[in-house]
Amino acid sequence: MRLTTLLTALMLPLLAAPAAAQGQFSPAITVNNTAISGYELDQRAKLLTLFRTPGNANDLAREQLIEEALKQEEMDRAGIRITAEQLAIEVEAFASRADLSPAQFTGILAQNGVAASTLEQFVKIGVTWRDFIRLRYASQAQVSDADIARSLSQQGGTGDALEVLLTEIIIPAPPPRAAQANAIASGIAETRSQATFEAAARQYSALPSRNNGGRLNWLPLSNYPPALQGLISGLSVGEVTAPIQIPNGVALFQMRGIREVPQARPQPTSIDYAAMQFADLAAAQTAKLSVDTCDDLYGLAKGQPADALLRDDVAPAQISQGIALELAKLDRDEVSVTATGGGAGAQLVMLCGRTYGDGLTDPDALRASLQSQRLEQFAQALLAELRAAALIRS
Repeated sequence: MRLTTLLTALMLPLLAAPAAAQGQFSPAITVNNTAISGYELDQRAKLLTLFRTPGNANDLAREQLIEEALKQEEMDRAGIRITAEQLAIEVEAFASRADLSPAQFTGILAQNGVAASTLEQFVKIGVTWRDFIRLRYASQAQVSDADIARSLSQQGGTGDALEVLLTEIIIPAPPPRAAQANAIASGIAETRSQATFEAAARQYSALPSRNNGGRLNWLPLSNYPPALQGLISGLSVGEVTAPIQIPNGVALFQMRGIREVPQARPQPTSIDYAAMQFADLAAAQTAKLSVDTCDDLYGLAKGQPADALLRDDVAPAQISQGIALELAKLDRDEVSVTATGGGAGAQLVMLCGRTYGDGLTDPDALRASLQSQRLEQFAQALLAELRAAALIRS
């Protein structure tokens, strides 16, 4: 009996280790017929942390892998593939952005517990989806000479500019509620009634504007993210955008009015902004009252985790869509506070300034830029449709 007990005690650690490893590779999320393991979630979170991606790495990992599963299913249906040679070239190009060779880059990944295959999957989906969108929507994203002339006129600051009068809704969509939020958003997107849309804003929106039915004042179209400007300007009065996916949320806009104003403002070439995370809405609102400029936020960030405050000055296209939508409503030194994660936290966004340059004056470069923006709009709309129709379980 004692011998049996001793052998059992010695075997338990050996049995537990494979069981734990097996659990790590068990499905943590299923997207239609695609399984995402706990290992994949952990690997992506580590990769995002290494890239210093703003936001909660675990939540972002979950959202990215769900979206990538949807993208992969759609590309499989279309028969879109990337060869091993093409993938190697893309990984090398990715590493070169950090002035590293692929071997050096994967070495750094390994030091931080990230497998080379995790990077390859990240790059593969991104590149293949880009090519798929170009192939699928190339004819619909063509840019005419009239489009070029109009954009050049606006960038020069001497033509007419567009201002839009919108009503907004952002529905919180943390991972456990993402499918429900997308279903709600898809239903709202079908309406053309302003009263119905405003009622939905009061019921579902996480933004302070919900108290006003989501109604915004006139704003320059150029304030909005480049990828959304064409989508918004193409709306007729009463029309609603397709659901727009943002981190932990889904956004909708309804057009109430659009007008031309003289002396157009050129597109901003860079935006200086700050974003700070808080434990709850009350703390963020208190902080809002205590800051006059972005530099004041550094004092609030003392003693906080390193990623609590993000301060960046980048091109508009490099700003995450959720933050960009808040910045669109702000002037210099103005602050926006929104609930995040379904009410479990809050985010303060502050506009530090916009830099305006001469913009793109090369017609070929401008054509490519406008076409890229239109393709991104098609991509976002397709992804929203796929997500709304998907069965996601965790």
